[in-house]
Amino acid sequence: MKIFRGFHHPGIADACALTIGNFDGVHRGHQAMLALLNSEAAHRRVDSCVLTFEPHPRDYFAGAHHKPELAPARIGTLRDKLTELERCGVQQTVVLPFDARLAAQSPEAFIDEVLVRGLGARYVLVGDDFRFGRQRAGDYAMLDASGQAQGFDVARMNSYEVHGLRVSSSAVRQALSAGDMESAARLLGRPYTISGHVVHGRKLGRELGATAEGAGDGFRTLNLRFAHWKPAASGIFAVLVHGLAAEPLPGVANLGVRPSLDPQDVNGGRVLLETHCLQWPAGLGAEGAYGKIVRVELLHKLHDELKYDGLDALTAGIAKDCADARAYFATAPNHTETRRQTTRDRI
Repeated sequence: MKIFRGFHHPGIADACALTIGNFDGVHRGHQAMLALLNSEAAHRRVDSCVLTFEPHPRDYFAGAHHKPELAPARIGTLRDKLTELERCGVQQTVVLPFDARLAAQSPEAFIDEVLVRGLGARYVLVGDDFRFGRQRAGDYAMLDASGQAQGFDVARMNSYEVHGLRVSSSAVRQALSAGDMESAARLLGRPYTISGHVVHGRKLGRELGATAEGAGDGFRTLNLRFAHWKPAASGIFAVLVHGLAAEPLPGVANLGVRPSLDPQDVNGGRVLLETHCLQWPAGLGAEGAYGKIVRVELLHKLHDELKYDGLDALTAGIAKDCADARAYFATAPNHTETRRQTTRDRI
């Protein structure tokens, strides 16, 4: 999949079948839309293209009005969104910076400058609640009329439901906020996943719970930065880690701001996914994971983040979390078969 920031670049397709949206989570409703988009693109012999925005428009307006509470919780990082779009067969994604200029652009100018002259849209597919342009003044009727006048087709896709439940990013956020990882996986069509490069921290984990001989083999963690300050999920989870060994590794992870640690920590104030593999791959050594891209499936929430009084209490808490994660994996259904089933259910 080709990825462009903005549309003034060589190599961008001259013509495309286009859909527009934030695609946070790339859930099953998004997947159904992308399947239709790919079919229409093949029929027209043009590339399928997704136009998405970074930051999320609601993030932009929350900052502009100094009301952070208006910003939506983020399901996935930009990396994970692009990975899923590629997995769905999209040929080209354009990431458009959402800024003051774009927020002030009229619907008519958006159609003319972005869709027609910028992206060469021959077909535009939108959701049933699609609005665009300054003050969200543009709607499906306006887009359809413009398409008839300027020579591109416009289609609208109704809501996608699973067992009578409308699949939406809001529904995924609600499931993740409640710690209902099974419901989130049903809506997503896959386990909830966060991926990224393993970054350095204070290396405190390897000291916590280290053996009396001083081997430094305590709760070593893989640290992934979650680029948004407001993740849809938070807390302590039983997880599977992909990318370090031939088979996924069971582990326990903390997604959040680590309230028990010094705020002046090297990653202080940032949301991190800190994952401890229950069995560290011997071939990696102490430093072998840094810089690697790993993918972490959050399968089961153990509890919310806790603030511990001191490192001894923190060590005991982590040890209990590890024991609880082991108990979960000992009694949970076969996750290989679960992943096969969710893959079969995907659109």
